Amino acid sequence: MRSILLLFFFMFGMLAHSQTIIKGNVVDQNNDPVPGANIVIMGKAIGTVSDFDGNFILNTSENPPFTLNITSIGFVASTANITQNNQTIAIVLNEEQTSLDEVVISASRTPERVFESPVTVERFGLSDIQNTASADFYDGLENLKGVDVNTNSLTFKSVNTRGFASFANTRFMQLVDGMDNSTPALNFPIGNLVGMIETDVLSVELLPGASSALYGANAFNGILFMRSKSPFDHEGISVSIKRGVTSQESAGTNPYTDFGIRAAHKFSDKFAGKVNFGYLKGTDWAATSEVDKFDPSRTRANYNYDGINVYGDEVSTNIRSASGLGIIPDVEVSRTGYNEGDLTNYNAESIKADWGLYYRPIEDNSLEFSYVGKVGTGTTIYQGTNRYNINGFFQEQHKLEIKNDNFFLRGYVVGDKAGDSYDMVFTGININRAWKSDEDWFGDYIATYAGIELSGNPSGLTDDQKHAQARAVADTGRYLPGTPQFEAAFNKSINDPDLSTGSKFQDASKYYHADGNYNFSHLIDIAEIQIGGSYRKYSLNSGGTIYTDTDGPIDYSEYGIYTQIQKKIELSDEKSIKLTGSARYDKSEFFDGFISPRISAGLTLNRDHNIRASVQTGFRNPTTQDLFIGLDAGRAILVGSAPENLNRYSDTYDVSSTGQLSGQPASVVQTGRAAYENAYSAQSVETFKITDNVADLKVSNPELVKPEQVTSVEVGYRGKIDKLVVDFSAYYNSYKDFISQEVVDAPFYGIAGDGDLSIDAIRNDDIQRYSAYTNTDADVNSYGASIGLDMKVLGNFDLGGSYTFTKLDFDREANPDVMLNFNTPEHKFKANFGNEELFKNFGFNLAYRFSDDYFWEATFGNGVVPEFHTLDAQISYTVPSIKSSFKLGGTNITGKEYFTAFGTGFIGSMYYLSWTINN
Repeated sequence: MRSILLLFFFMFGMLAHSQTIIKGNVVDQNNDPVPGANIVIMGKAIGTVSDFDGNFILNTSENPPFTLNITSIGFVASTANITQNNQTIAIVLNEEQTSLDEVVISASRTPERVFESPVTVERFGLSDIQNTASADFYDGLENLKGVDVNTNSLTFKSVNTRGFASFANTRFMQLVDGMDNSTPALNFPIGNLVGMIETDVLSVELLPGASSALYGANAFNGILFMRSKSPFDHEGISVSIKRGVTSQESAGTNPYTDFGIRAAHKFSDKFAGKVNFGYLKGTDWAATSEVDKFDPSRTRANYNYDGINVYGDEVSTNIRSASGLGIIPDVEVSRTGYNEGDLTNYNAESIKADWGLYYRPIEDNSLEFSYVGKVGTGTTIYQGTNRYNINGFFQEQHKLEIKNDNFFLRGYVVGDKAGDSYDMVFTGININRAWKSDEDWFGDYIATYAGIELSGNPSGLTDDQKHAQARAVADTGRYLPGTPQFEAAFNKSINDPDLSTGSKFQDASKYYHADGNYNFSHLIDIAEIQIGGSYRKYSLNSGGTIYTDTDGPIDYSEYGIYTQIQKKIELSDEKSIKLTGSARYDKSEFFDGFISPRISAGLTLNRDHNIRASVQTGFRNPTTQDLFIGLDAGRAILVGSAPENLNRYSDTYDVSSTGQLSGQPASVVQTGRAAYENAYSAQSVETFKITDNVADLKVSNPELVKPEQVTSVEVGYRGKIDKLVVDFSAYYNSYKDFISQEVVDAPFYGIAGDGDLSIDAIRNDDIQRYSAYTNTDADVNSYGASIGLDMKVLGNFDLGGSYTFTKLDFDREANPDVMLNFNTPEHKFKANFGNEELFKNFGFNLAYRFSDDYFWEATFGNGVVPEFHTLDAQISYTVPSIKSSFKLGGTNITGKEYFTAFGTGFIGSMYYLSWTINN
């Protein structure tokens, strides 16, 4: 650290002397200023950016004559010839009628026009961010073609493309200035909770579909690239403050605040720095469903009720097996649970900051050294196997990077701490247990029911009334929300990481990552050739609350290398073809290496029409949870399938009185190995309990998990027909060794398939349910298509729309035990209508979204998500004299609440007023 500090103190002292000063102003065809325009000396990495009023000053040691290239998103590029020092110029940029000339980097790791990109790419630039009707730029991503945004909570949204969505979305990458934003503990991004601050966002690019050939194992469903503003190009202080309210039927109307500030300064042509800070606070969407998870016809009066957002009622037992009495009915009975609202305050909060120091040692050269640090803490709701209150979660990132126009080499570390987070399901379970043990509660229940039967039922109670009376007696003295006893039990549980008595979620995991890329285009003319590679080391450290790391951190690593060759062949004056081939080799220490190639071709017929096609393979390594999880989730135990993990998880289980009478011990010790080597499928066990037909039982014994593969074929067209811009794509994905979870039941005695003791174990309910991580050999395919249309209408109005079709091709009836988590609507439609300059300095935008209904499948629960329609709107007013813009907006302004995943809170409306200065 001392060496780093000395290096940057040295950088501060290196000030450059400029011989040439160019001043100017950039305006559009209406003579309105164009802020954020890039003014660059052609052929050099020297430039500046226009300020809020369109003014700029360029200091350079380059001597005239030279040519400036002036560009801005949404405008046709312009040039200006500089012939003398101290020259003042005026630039007029004409608005571009199409977005096809926008430049993207993600598709090929090199700058290229969207028009010529070899694969589908979506872009969300500064103008889109400033004019979105959504509450912030991250929410605005859901208006992009083909993009799904699933709302976990107010501050945690999960972005996905092309199906197989979940909140634990390990199939989709999220990169911020090249750094992976996934959390070490969970192995997936947690939205923008600790991500970017809006005033520092330069652009967002989204690459749908498999991209393993360039970006590695996790780039399976797509990648979200977020780029920040360079302090060399974007100086000054920018501020954004947003105040408003959220409105939901369950939570009421609550205040909402979102504040961001950016300060950047270019100390010289060689040294610059920036600092960002963001703060968000609101009230989360309350989840209040009391519908039974497994049978919507059940009410809370049912003896085996398990409410969606009611916790503690997951604990159940067969009361006949538990008692051994024939007069007791052969049914499952669950304990009484607590509503989610009794276990959380629905606080939603995010505090984040980042800083960067940038040094360019060689004048008029793009070589740059940088250090970037990011920290963030937040409170949100996360829904995985259970519902978690993520309270005071902390994540930090530190990156060192060296780069120029032809290469980059970076290394970074990402670490997290769980803070005061806890599992709300186990909080409910263990508040119950703190008051009365499961054994005592079910004992009281059974004794009451037996007493009614043995007394001859003098009151003539029905079966439901007998169960109600048994529950009332068993619940006598139960801790009620708001009482001191409840609060004491609650606080004890959320501070205890032992899930048999508490619910605290603790973690201090890390991963270390390095990657680099070199582009030989400045050395080789025949084609553009790139090579690169990456290395990552994981260090899992949850103290046994997530992973089987009770005896210390679990470390493992993976690496990859890749190359790409791209060649553009001119066929005529306007016609050309761009051919791209790439391949990547990746190796995890647990699995054999894998090569993922990609080939693509883009045929440009003329400036307005381009056809593209690509074939690529991708792969996905099993995640940290797939390998090393060891978590009792209540209804099932999740056990990762790394070979060394099978014995790392173990627990002691009580054997039923019936089992003991047949000669079995009072308790048994079972390891996670039983889930993979001595188990029946849970579906077949449930069927057997109804039919008592041994032939219905199916031995499962899932194979240990291995990498998943996909082959993806994509075709597309981009073009401009008069004023209409068209972007169409279609794809077909075929999966091999699809990673899934299989729910199994392992008997406490006997061998699965023995037709003897293991059958008795099932009949006596002497079994443990596991969720095993494995691969299915079933055929899994998906396909879909998207089309986007944009044009200017009625003079200067923007009208756009998109339609996306997504379909899963899978035989569910033949594979009832395979969990795919496709979780994607078949049909989506989006539309927008607006005008940035309806009249001077005034604009508006409307955004409409429709989603078809779809089935949500996840470990927390399964159910239908009904179709929904939403409408967002905003009006904006710019005041150039104070470098400010004001926006009044609302999301879901029709007020019709909806949800995007089974078990989450209903999404209400948000209304806000924002003031942005110098952005």
